[in-house]
Amino acid sequence: MTKKQNQAPKRKSKRERRMKFFVYLMVIAMVLSLLTAGLSGLSLF
Repeated sequence: MTKKQNQAPKRKSKRERRMKFFVYLMVIAMVLSLLTAGLSGLSLF
């Protein structure tokens, strides 16, 4: 039981890490796009 419990979280952790990594990238991209859009909008006006 202990071996199975140890193996399962490792596999999940890899998937979770990848998912979190992609989520963080998406959030950062959205924030950067919003900031650049806001700056460009302010500069235009």
